Amino acid sequence: MPSSADLGTRLESYVTSLVKEGRYRSRSEVLREGVRLVEEREKRLSLLDAALARGAADADADRVTPAEDVRARLIAKYEKLSGPDA
Repeated sequence: MPSSADLGTRLESYVTSLVKEGRYRSRSEVLREGVRLVEEREKRLSLLDAALARGAADADADRVTPAEDVRARLIAKYEKLSGPDA
């Protein structure tokens, strides 16, 4: 399904320069890569949204570790890793 895209002057100039410099073979190739990058970003944002929702649900259900406990555990871990001379 071919379509045209009005990119505006600035983006159209940028696409043209990418093709002229040999970074891409055609305008379509640049646009396909751009859409692939948007798709990838949207997938990552969707995963982040799901993780945030799980975290919020855990907090609502009181399935969390108090920050003080996490801090103490991290301090102990990194003190052990740094050795006695640190």
